[in-house]
Amino acid sequence: MLRLARQDYDALRRHGEETYPHECCGILLGRFEDDGSRAVTSTARCGNTRTDSPHNRYNIDPRELVRIQREGRERGEDIVGFYHSHPDHPAQWSSTDLDEAHWIGCSYVITSVEKGKATTTNSFELIGSDESDKRLVDENIQIG
Repeated sequence: MLRLARQDYDALRRHGEETYPHECCGILLGRFEDDGSRAVTSTARCGNTRTDSPHNRYNIDPRELVRIQREGRERGEDIVGFYHSHPDHPAQWSSTDLDEAHWIGCSYVITSVEKGKATTTNSFELIGSDESDKRLVDENIQIG
């Protein structure tokens, strides 16, 4: 389960609307709970560095990722997930999303943005033991 404050949930959906018709992307920071859930305590917007097809792909600059991870650790937060938008496509992971997901145990949140308006937001947990057997499974989002 992914636990998100209403303000963080609204912020990541708004980010998708603001970058439409391109995909937005960002990082979820927080803590891994003993019950296996992830509690988000802050979000970090990232720039989509894809220039070849930003309307249906995203990339976070590794330097930005490391900076956000370092700043989060200074506040006692870990990277617990990532988010991105799907402009005019369902909030369902694609084969590219799975191929490019590498943080096993983290959440991957996808918001469908239809004609500039955020509609559905879904979360998926990346599970498996390594790259050879990783998979994304549906995950509940608790907003509160």
